[in-house]
Amino acid sequence: MLNDEELLNEEQQEETQEENPKKAFKKKLHKLEEQRDKAQADADHWKNEYFRAYADTKNLRSQLERDHLAAMKYRAEGFIEELLPVLDSFYTVLKNEPTNPELKNYLIGFQYIYRNLVTALENEGVKEIAPKPGDKFSPDTMNAVETVESDGEENLVVDVHLRGYKLHDRLIRPANVTVSVKHKEETKSESDA
Repeated sequence: MLNDEELLNEEQQEETQEENPKKAFKKKLHKLEEQRDKAQADADHWKNEYFRAYADTKNLRSQLERDHLAAMKYRAEGFIEELLPVLDSFYTVLKNEPTNPELKNYLIGFQYIYRNLVTALENEGVKEIAPKPGDKFSPDTMNAVETVESDGEENLVVDVHLRGYKLHDRLIRPANVTVSVKHKEETKSESDA
């Protein structure tokens, strides 16, 4: 026969055996939930990494396309810079009116060649900056290489030394001009007053 103490121990063992499968199941369930949560966190992490890499790739592609378009747009810039002395020579020759009839015939040929060259450059997006005497001086497209005192309005183009050129919206070379300024006496008297 079993005494009370032994009976109590047996009952506790039976309860423990009943609780052990429940505890084991709960532990296993808890472990599986942790693994599921970790797997979900990993999936979220790699999903974010994928979207970040996708966005970076898309941004890089857009930047490369913009760079390519700019390179294509301004591809002729170096070539045009090499042509500037030729255009300047044409401008200088055509600026003077010859007196000899034979030279006049040559001048007609030079004018034809010059117009064809300018037309070809315009087709590539080149614009001539050709200010005329009396135009307002613009520091964005002109370079004042000389100043001349004048009674008239200040900051007017007096003479054009070299024409300027732009390729699309990019300045290749500013026009070199002489600009009018007020007489020094007038500026002194204005400052005294």
